[in-house]
Amino acid sequence: MKGLVYKSTGNWYDVHTDSKKIYKCNIKGKFRSLGIKSTNPVAVGDRVLFEITDEQDLKGLIIKIEDRDNYIIRKSVNLSKQTHIIASNIDCCFLFVTPSNPQTSSLFIDRVLVSTKSYGIETIILFNKTDIYSDEDYESINNLNHIYTNAGYKTLRISVKKGTNIDLVKSFMKNKVSVFTGHSGVGKSSLLNKLDSNLNLRTSSVSEQNEQGQHTTTFAEMFDLIDGAKIIDSPGIKGFGLIDIDKNEIGGYFNEIAKLSQNCKFNNCLHDNEPNCAIKTAVYKNEISKSRYNNYLSLLNSDDNNFRTDNYN
Repeated sequence: MKGLVYKSTGNWYDVHTDSKKIYKCNIKGKFRSLGIKSTNPVAVGDRVLFEITDEQDLKGLIIKIEDRDNYIIRKSVNLSKQTHIIASNIDCCFLFVTPSNPQTSSLFIDRVLVSTKSYGIETIILFNKTDIYSDEDYESINNLNHIYTNAGYKTLRISVKKGTNIDLVKSFMKNKVSVFTGHSGVGKSSLLNKLDSNLNLRTSSVSEQNEQGQHTTTFAEMFDLIDGAKIIDSPGIKGFGLIDIDKNEIGGYFNEIAKLSQNCKFNNCLHDNEPNCAIKTAVYKNEISKSRYNNYLSLLNSDDNNFRTDNYN
């Protein structure tokens, strides 16, 4: 029997079939998918084959994961040497960004963008909570908007509370499988409730003491919306270590760096300490954002990433 995983709760998975039945499934043995040492071998968005073990109670056993088109993956929170697949088979990622309550750093933004770019997933940046921006918040968002639109990303300013530009967000989702990601408290579940009031997902306010969002989404879950849209709501994340990316590849996932790197003297230039580097020259001339470049260097030299050890000529 074929099915699509809509919800992952650790040991059990909600698998939907074309006949609209929902089976509660666990997995057969301790198999791993795609050679990834993951804390969740089955992810929301996976296309799976399963055996029915109890038709009356709609229970089953997942026996195979079909090949994934792509996925979003990060380091596991509890086991630093393992990984966690956030979602798979995604058409579009919506990255929620807020200047405060809670604050989203540009480094976090670039970590997510590099990861999604590496798997060919389109990413749209949503600047949320515009209804409560201070003057300082507006300045911060204007700066981020300038940086990321110049880098070739689609951005949108929204207010879930006021309904600002929500129809535009809907239009981007039509007939696509999308995932919401970002820190806790940035408004992911609130937007889902706005898109479909029947969902009634639990939300909670941001802690005033440390501006950290409260975790209201515990497990990733997919929802069917109008216009053929499927949305995966994921738990809020604080950090985003890069997985399975070679150091030599990172520059290729920064659009503006990839575009100019062919002008560097050395083909394997890492744009760090090498002479005659076109990227460093572009940063000096303000043709590339200093923020983006500094984030690139941070990712390049970070010990918080699981880089591949392939050798390239």
